[in-house]
Amino acid sequence: MQNNVPVVNVMKNKAIFLDRDGVINKEKDYVYKIDDFVFIDGVVDACLKLVSTGYKIIVITNQAGIGRGYYTEKDFGVLTDWMLVSFKKLGVSIDAVYFCPHHPVYGQGDYLINCQCRKPEPGMIIKAAAIHNLDLEHSFLVGDKLSDIKAGQAAGVGQNYFVRTGKLIPQKEGALADGIFDTLYDVVNFISSKQ
Repeated sequence: MQNNVPVVNVMKNKAIFLDRDGVINKEKDYVYKIDDFVFIDGVVDACLKLVSTGYKIIVITNQAGIGRGYYTEKDFGVLTDWMLVSFKKLGVSIDAVYFCPHHPVYGQGDYLINCQCRKPEPGMIIKAAAIHNLDLEHSFLVGDKLSDIKAGQAAGVGQNYFVRTGKLIPQKEGALADGIFDTLYDVVNFISSKQ
C-alpha cells in the first residue's frame, strides 16, 4: 500500500553571522555597559541592506568577561536588550543573539569549562542553524578574529570574512578567510553584488 502523504519541501533560511565587539561596536576590552557601547559607522546601514535582501542577522559572541567575573549574565542581558532596541528603532531586526560565557583557563566556578560554544568551536552557529532552519552553506560569517573564522568553517558556513574594524589581522590569519574587508558595509555590498 502506498502512502499518499504529500512531501513538504521546507525552504531553509540564509543568514549572516556577526561577531559583536569589533564588528558591530567599537572594540574595547569587556564591553558590558551601555555607556561603553559605540556602534561602528555604517553598521546600521549594512544591517538594513541585509534585512532588505532576506538574510537573518544572528550575533554570535564570546563573552569570557562573564566567566572571569568581570560582569554578570544579567549585565550582558541589559546591554543586549538595549542594543536590540537601538537597532529596532533604526529599522533593523536582529533575529538572535548567542553568547558563550565560558573560559577553559580563566573561568570561575561553573564557567571554567572547555565547551563547544566558545569560538573557535562551532556550537553557537550549529544551535542557531537548528533553531532558525538555516542553510549554512549559503550563509556568511563576519568577524575580526581568527576564532570567528574558524568557528564558521567548522560549522560549514559557506563564506567567512574578516573586517578591519576590530583587531589587527595578521597576514597569515587573513589568508585563512574567504576575504578581508574594511567594514561590514563593504562585506554587505560584496554579498549583494553576488545575488
